[in-house]
Amino acid sequence: MEAKVKNKTKIAYEYILSRIESGVYGPGYRIVIDQIARELNLSSIPVREAIRQLEAEGWIQYKPYTGAVVSNINEKEYVETLSVLAVLEGYATALSSSNMKEGTIQQLTKLNEKMEQALHEFEFELFSELNYEFHSLIYEHCGNAYLEEQIKQIWQRMRRIRAYGFTFVPQRAKESIKEHTEIVRLLKEKAPPNEIEHFVRQHKLNTAEAFKQR
Repeated sequence: MEAKVKNKTKIAYEYILSRIESGVYGPGYRIVIDQIARELNLSSIPVREAIRQLEAEGWIQYKPYTGAVVSNINEKEYVETLSVLAVLEGYATALSSSNMKEGTIQQLTKLNEKMEQALHEFEFELFSELNYEFHSLIYEHCGNAYLEEQIKQIWQRMRRIRAYGFTFVPQRAKESIKEHTEIVRLLKEKAPPNEIEHFVRQHKLNTAEAFKQR
């Protein structure tokens, strides 16, 4: 019985989380337990437990007289975290440049094309996933396991607000695709590492600035 409850809780957890990440449940959206239970054909118990888990992870918060709502974006945290990521990813990309094979370059090009298609179809959740795949495919070639782990941890920290950044600044998403094209060019042409590092760092800082100016 306990295993069944855990499985149902996981179903509810993933259902709610996917809607938060996709922007269907935006910041401040009120989570109605009974409604979600009906949509999933579950009792309220696993839904309530899923909400507790999401609250512990910072996705949801409880407000007086309102109940469970999707947490607001912490803009300061987002900008500060992205600024740190800019430094680390810039360095990691520069390190990776000497290890880039033609097959990897082609994969990066295809990922960027998929991002453009996702943006055209307003698939913001998919866009964010592809964006992560693009950058992770690069920095996993950096040859520094500790640096790679630190970057992964920062991406995990940004998970809640990553999709929101592009959802709220669609023009930035278009610019990001163009900048990805330039990153691929720099890697393909074996540009100087310091040039690559500077460009990738600025690429991230541009996102932070666009978010602040939205």
